[in-house]
Amino acid sequence: MAAPIYIGDEVSAAGYRLAGARVEVPEPGAETAALASARAGAPLVLVSAAVAARIAESEMRAALAALTPLTLIVPDLRGEAQVPDVAARLRRQLGLEA
Repeated sequence: MAAPIYIGDEVSAAGYRLAGARVEVPEPGAETAALASARAGAPLVLVSAAVAARIAESEMRAALAALTPLTLIVPDLRGEAQVPDVAARLRRQLGLEA
């Protein structure tokens, strides 16, 4: 069985590696290529919020919308970028929130 892949900073990657995930710490500018590579070979792709912020929005949306592999944005260690609030977006789309 293939292991999940985490794409993010080195410190968080160490923790994910201990949990059994493969990790990718992309160089600045190589985030999109790292995402494409991870999606080609893993059943689950975890992308830190900081890395996701540096990937083109269209690329990130396509990855999140795809059924396989499951791609999720997870909080980064430093809290530099916010994780999307899916619940708030859904409430707005349903008209439950202005």
